[in-house]
Amino acid sequence: MEKKWFTISVYSENSVGLLNRISGIFLKRHINIESLNVSKSEIENVSKFTIVVYTTNEWVNNIVGQIEKQIEVIKAFYHTDEETIYQESALFKIASSLLFDERNIQNIIKESNSQIVTVSRDYFVLAKTGRRNEIDDMYQQLKPYGIMQFVRSGRISVSKAEMQISALLKEFNQ
Repeated sequence: MEKKWFTISVYSENSVGLLNRISGIFLKRHINIESLNVSKSEIENVSKFTIVVYTTNEWVNNIVGQIEKQIEVIKAFYHTDEETIYQESALFKIASSLLFDERNIQNIIKESNSQIVTVSRDYFVLAKTGRRNEIDDMYQQLKPYGIMQFVRSGRISVSKAEMQISALLKEFNQ
């Protein structure tokens, strides 16, 4: 079967230990979690896990089924990249001297639509939001100049299709 990127959305109660149990489901199947983000959702008192994996349709379907068996999980969904709108964020810390001495650094900032977050005597910090490949491209362009620190967030995403979770919760609460 063909492997591809999937974004798994898990809606759950905010419960201690759930993240550990969910990651164990992937561990047992030797599937690497490429990206993970946990935040509050559009529904009060409900958390949303956004998990990115590279696997087959069959495996992701099995994983979502196992995740939904967790008591605190309300509902889990999976989508392909084509079915979602997604972004990642990254911060790059670079030596300040390069901002003024290397004209190409200014070009990279401008062409990548990144923002300067802060400038100090010793360093400046760039913020870039976009798709993974856009952040990777910027990283490769800045690498020859020396990146002092780099951090990337997990994927955040929303589905293009309407999620039925709100209707499901309304029905559940009646």
